[in-house]
Amino acid sequence: MSAMPRIPALISRAGAASAVTAATLAATVLVPGLAPAAQAATAGEQALKVAAAKQGSPYQYGATGPDRFDCSGLTLYSFKKAGKTLPRTAASQYNATRHLSGSSRQAGDLVFFHSGSNVYHVGIYAGNNKIWHAPKPGTSVRLEKIWTNSVWYGRVK
Repeated sequence: MSAMPRIPALISRAGAASAVTAATLAATVLVPGLAPAAQAATAGEQALKVAAAKQGSPYQYGATGPDRFDCSGLTLYSFKKAGKTLPRTAASQYNATRHLSGSSRQAGDLVFFHSGSNVYHVGIYAGNNKIWHAPKPGTSVRLEKIWTNSVWYGRVK
């Protein structure tokens, strides 16, 4: 017997309020492997998608979006959309993250650029040694290769 005839019966038994839940359950039965593929992305992965969607937004010192950003404004905005809270500045964001080695970094982690102990810039790691960031006045949000070894990594808690 096909699974298709069972879907209307599931929905009618479940009632109107649970129709969506029943349909999701039925879809999982009909399409094996659907549930694992549909698992929620991590906050970092969600923030990465938000930052990428802001490609081309102009840099503006002190701006936190939604149309203009500075570096830490972009990370703050992106993680806020992913349900996480970050402090305002790059240095404060570094202090609020779980610090990682470069070999432990993952897409969605923050990349902090530093000179000595001074953090001066932040972006979101996109994989392949690239970040999404709001570079400087006269530029816009873009994907760019990490250009220095003077970086630290942090994962938003």
